Amino acid sequence: MEAEKHPKQTERLKALYSYEILDTDREKEFDDVVALAAGLCGTAVAVINLIDAERQWFKAEVGLDARETPLETSLCAHVILQDDFVEIPDTLHDPRMRDNPLCCGDPGLRFYAGALLRSDGGLPIGTLCVLDYEPKKLTALQRDAIRVLADQVMNQLDLRRALKTAEVLRNEVHHRVKNSLQSISSLTGMQSRSLSSEEARSALVTVQRRIETVAALHEQLYRTNAGDKINLRDFISNVVDFMNGTRPSNVTIETALDEVIIDSSRAAAVGVVVNEFATNAIKHAFPDGRIGTIGFVLSRVTPSLARLTCSDNGIGLAEKARANATGFGLRILEASALQIGGPLEHRSTGAGTEFTLDIPLN
Repeated sequence: MEAEKHPKQTERLKALYSYEILDTDREKEFDDVVALAAGLCGTAVAVINLIDAERQWFKAEVGLDARETPLETSLCAHVILQDDFVEIPDTLHDPRMRDNPLCCGDPGLRFYAGALLRSDGGLPIGTLCVLDYEPKKLTALQRDAIRVLADQVMNQLDLRRALKTAEVLRNEVHHRVKNSLQSISSLTGMQSRSLSSEEARSALVTVQRRIETVAALHEQLYRTNAGDKINLRDFISNVVDFMNGTRPSNVTIETALDEVIIDSSRAAAVGVVVNEFATNAIKHAFPDGRIGTIGFVLSRVTPSLARLTCSDNGIGLAEKARANATGFGLRILEASALQIGGPLEHRSTGAGTEFTLDIPLN
């Protein structure tokens, strides 16, 4: 006899489809579950069975050599209408199954036991079941084992769905943040180009660089998908790439960067140091179109310490001091060094300025 449809069939199918598991490839995690279930219960067959609208589909099975069968011959379609666990010692004595060709054929499936696979909303989407070709009865321990294994199957499905949902949200947040930062940066750039005051234009270009530093950090976090960890080599390269698009033609920027991994909050502070040093150097170190170079060197000193050296071959801090070297930019450098946790040292001569920042890695 064919099973009736579940009283909440529409909601049940919606819950099943939300897992996006139907018609996926076989996977060891699920194959191991059915192998263990069959071994524990001493049965010829074990199945992770999902009840679709017109078929039953097997995510994993042992003893059947099939991936799906029609719903009209499904034993589990009856079971999802019942309690959490169903055991049928002899299917030919059960009015729901005694005329089922899977049971009355030769050989016929004479024993069935299954635990429901319930969605987080409590709706049955299938079963973890064991079957055999002769009547039998499970022990209490075997029944408990099937229940536990069914719970583990659902834990795996729920976790996978949660990860997929989190990834969709992550992508959405990334695109919104990225678009917002790009819009702000573009508007700032447009505003700076419309100003006649060189001082105001320079201030807005500095703001634009700071926005792009934040954007570079965000992009690095998204692309690496490494949680809170950032590769400073790649991050600083991204910051410098933007600077190369806005620097004056008389100034070049050179880098030599080792791979250094730190947390994102301190990486942001390192980005600020790089940005502010370059901004101050471009503004003060190369007056009257003087040709010069800004350099950034990131090196691993010890397994627990990295060092960032920022330098320029401009006119030196002594002359910069007469041009606001104790201003906002230098205070930002010092505050960022405190956030990073290492000392900020500097020296300056007529041949340029150098800042050295130690970065603890532990």
